[in-house]
Amino acid sequence: MQRSSPKTRLSSEIEELKLESFVLQLEVDGLCVVPPEQTGVDEETIKAIAERLLLEAEETVGCSFDLAEGPAAEVTMNADENVIADLSGDHGEPTQFLLQQLCARDRLFRDLAVNRVALALIRHLIGHAATRFSSHNAFVKWQGEFGYGRNLGMHCDQIAVPRPWGRNALTANTNWCITDYSLEEGALVYVPGSHRRTEPPRFPEAVELAVPVEAPAGSLIVFHGATWHGAVPRAVEGMRLSIANYFRHYMILPQDDIKNLFPRELADDCDDPDTFNLLAGFADEFPYSQQTERIPRLVQ
Repeated sequence: MQRSSPKTRLSSEIEELKLESFVLQLEVDGLCVVPPEQTGVDEETIKAIAERLLLEAEETVGCSFDLAEGPAAEVTMNADENVIADLSGDHGEPTQFLLQQLCARDRLFRDLAVNRVALALIRHLIGHAATRFSSHNAFVKWQGEFGYGRNLGMHCDQIAVPRPWGRNALTANTNWCITDYSLEEGALVYVPGSHRRTEPPRFPEAVELAVPVEAPAGSLIVFHGATWHGAVPRAVEGMRLSIANYFRHYMILPQDDIKNLFPRELADDCDDPDTFNLLAGFADEFPYSQQTERIPRLVQ
């Protein structure tokens, strides 16, 4: 009797874009790194994104920033607001901040949010029909000794979701390397295979097992919402820029209220308006803002 070939969970997009090896990495390690030549985002676009982020940082903080040298003036942040470090009982001044709601700032960021390669891998983790945006933020990081403290800010993104967790990711993240990632340059770190534990990080084990993600500018890092990860402080002069386009299952609360607050006309100004509108959840039933169910009518 002839046996049929086993079916896989791979989508047609994964096969079309030749992403099978990255899916395997996601399944085994909970994280993969897609090289610049395979993302479809060219070097000039990455440079333009870096320039735009530096301008956004200057407008937000009030001083200019240089990729090679960092802030042009002395800047400070309140150590009491270093929430991730505080979780481990550490107290120190952070040397990075978030630029939030990126997609409302420039088309460059909207185009990145609907990148086909990133979405194919994210949808593999969460589910094609269930994937939605959660937030679009940039990390602006410069030289400093403290970072997230001794626990490196190790956490997993879906930690707020009650357990037990299943195989499918309830959230998943993309980290676009706008500058080079290396250990001394303040790279993201993670514990390979930790997503299969389906639990929050254990200490000190999470720090002891953490490995840096080293990749050139333009690379795309994708990881499961249950993967233990954090970051090391930047030990050398200059800056690390990255964009975190964060995704969720449509039944999970988003970080940013994109559905109700994002300017809808901007959603049509990107490489793939239909996909942006879908991922923004504009047509989703929940959360509703007015009466949506039918009500009885008076008989006249």
